[in-house]
Amino acid sequence: MRLVFAGTPEVAVPALDALIASERHEVVAVVTRPDAPAGRGRRLVASPVAERAEEAGIEVLKPNRPRDEEFLARLREIGPDCCPVVAYGALLPKVALDIPARGWVNLHFSLLPAWRGAAPVQHAILAGDQITGASTFLIEEGLDSGPVFGTVTEEVRPTDTSGDLLTRLAFAGSGLLAATMDGIEDGTLQAVPQPADGVSLAPKLTVEDAQVDWAAPALRVDRVVRGCTPAPGAWTVFRSERLKLVAARPLPGEEGLAPGDLAVGKNHVHVGTGSHAVELLWVQPQGKKPMRAADWARGVRIAPGERLGAADVR
Repeated sequence: MRLVFAGTPEVAVPALDALIASERHEVVAVVTRPDAPAGRGRRLVASPVAERAEEAGIEVLKPNRPRDEEFLARLREIGPDCCPVVAYGALLPKVALDIPARGWVNLHFSLLPAWRGAAPVQHAILAGDQITGASTFLIEEGLDSGPVFGTVTEEVRPTDTSGDLLTRLAFAGSGLLAATMDGIEDGTLQAVPQPADGVSLAPKLTVEDAQVDWAAPALRVDRVVRGCTPAPGAWTVFRSERLKLVAARPLPGEEGLAPGDLAVGKNHVHVGTGSHAVELLWVQPQGKKPMRAADWARGVRIAPGERLGAADVR
């Protein structure tokens, strides 16, 4: 089939690579989000998918909106058989969905109908799921509600951050997407409607969602830190400034600290929660690079009675 691939971030690159490597299909163009400002200089930078496509000599389309007439006209000229999608980042209007003869097929990082939405991996970790996966489905106008072609499963490991898990799913899912294209092309694969039961939603996490509530149990604190890493980044407050929590671990059986209270030793920083303590492993103060929590504590010279989680932030 002639394919037009739609995707934007680094997590979409393994799937693009798998389709480029396919001997059965041809990636004739790529659709991605427009260049965006990045870094301290805020200069415009092409998306990882755009960079990979340009390396491979593939035409790159960067519409401001996928309903722009210039983009739609070019897509009609290209005449793709199918449009595989991985984390493109914009809603596709029906006028675009109707162009490829075999539709747009999305690789979504959950076992649908669980975790429909923008942040399925983060929500799987926040919910304490032990198994997740990826699904390929035919895009329709509803939110991740189209019929499913296939799935792969992936164990959620106890120390996984959302970044860790998403990386594994990106590579496992790339094979699934390539196999889905094969099955669509040769007619051996039929999409199956999603069940009505088991639907859950995974909206994009906000900065407010990532604030740690020290009154919550240690298990919840651990999930928030892992689920919000690397983005949007779990955080708390210390001396009226935000302190990013890069890595932490629960300390079962270590009790006696009130929520937010600190116990600092030469090589450790423990924090009280609503159950047992957690140990901070890596933190990132505002304007600084990530550092070991024990080094941070020595540098700021925590006074007796100081704690994490005060409400005022500047």
